[in-house]
Amino acid sequence: MDAEISPEEVRELLETGCDVRVVDIRPEAQFDRGHIPDSENIPFHALADEIERLDGAERVVTVCPHGKSSVQAARLIASYEGVPDDARVESMAGGLNEWDGEFARSDGGDESESESRSEGPDAPF
Repeated sequence: MDAEISPEEVRELLETGCDVRVVDIRPEAQFDRGHIPDSENIPFHALADEIERLDGAERVVTVCPHGKSSVQAARLIASYEGVPDDARVESMAGGLNEWDGEFARSDGGDESESESRSEGPDAPF
């Protein structure tokens, strides 16, 4: 794992069209309720079995609710032989708790961060 990356830096990477894979490691049901736009879901419990989905990735950012489990996920991904040695693998600092941008839903809808947090148990994390 290279380091942690701020949510602002992640947003900038996505907005500028950088070749980055944002991997949300939450369970599928939580991901479906809300996630960073253009992120992909590989639940932490399935990461070892599905890690080949990241073959050849040059830059990977892992995401979880608070930025703790994503550090472990980033370490696992960085150690995977399918990821090039010069790839950047980072964890988003503070997790989704610190993301102040939009959330996409698997049903195609979008909602602002304040709307998703006000929903209580149905919030995305």
